[in-house]
Amino acid sequence: MLRLHRRHVLQMAVGSVALTASRRLAFAQAYPERPVRVIVPFAPGGTTDIFTRLAAQKLSERLGRQFIVENIGGASGNIGTGQAARAAPDGYTILSAFSSYVVNPTLFDRIPYDPYKDFAPVTLAVSSTTVLSVNPSLAAHTVKELVDLVRANPGKYNFASPGAGTQAHLAGEQMRQSLGLDLVHVPYNGAGPSVTAIAGGHSPIGFSTIASAAAQIKGGTLRALAVTSKTRSPILPDVPTMTEAGYPDIEGDSWVGIMVPAKTPKDIVTLLHREIVAIIALPDVKERLVTLGFDPVASTPEEFGKRIATEIEMWAKVIKAGNIKP
Repeated sequence: MLRLHRRHVLQMAVGSVALTASRRLAFAQAYPERPVRVIVPFAPGGTTDIFTRLAAQKLSERLGRQFIVENIGGASGNIGTGQAARAAPDGYTILSAFSSYVVNPTLFDRIPYDPYKDFAPVTLAVSSTTVLSVNPSLAAHTVKELVDLVRANPGKYNFASPGAGTQAHLAGEQMRQSLGLDLVHVPYNGAGPSVTAIAGGHSPIGFSTIASAAAQIKGGTLRALAVTSKTRSPILPDVPTMTEAGYPDIEGDSWVGIMVPAKTPKDIVTLLHREIVAIIALPDVKERLVTLGFDPVASTPEEFGKRIATEIEMWAKVIKAGNIKP
């Protein structure tokens, strides 16, 4: 009798596991059954918004339901990210996160999300490098010549960025701190004004997103010295990386990554990852991304999670050493 009872219990357990797996499979196959909200924690028209709208359109076409982009800007992405963190973990709210996600935990005294616990990474979709450029009148054609010039004239030069705490600003801080340069940061209200300031000679040195500076560099109103990515940018293939220029400690991209609230079913995470990776690989999407200054990445969820942890630690050191405030 005892043996029969154990067999009965085992059969029930196996049946329960099979039923659970069957339900999960059916749920994943049915998803999405209604429109999906994709939160962009910034105003329309920016880097994150442009990529997200491209991806959302393709997801809508491929999965047969609308993926609706909702812009919730404010506080360098904290407001929209906080709302996404509090959403139900059912796959019907997606966060399109910018690299400020890994900067804000140190930059702000308090943020409305836990970067480690509140989200499940789906994929680091695309990255975009930062470019160090100077006004053409400056007597520096390489990074070394620029470093020598700044060192020979302490306190004379400053560098422009799109704003305090931006990826471009942090790249400049990385350079200033690692090389011990007497170089003052001048924050501008966005990428456009900062690029204009470099081209006009008001701040003859600057760090910018490659998308915002490429036209001026190609037109000759800016001189690019290096990019901060691991590899050269296809937009500016003749511009060396910082590592190639002899400064391997100055490195870092801005990026856009897809995340969902923690505890979202793994089957949905897997499905979203598969679809977004496939979309990024489409020839017309690839071409559009390169034109916009993006490098396709399409990482695994695990790779994205590791990068988040690494970059939170890396930028925390830069922010604390520079006493940077938002």
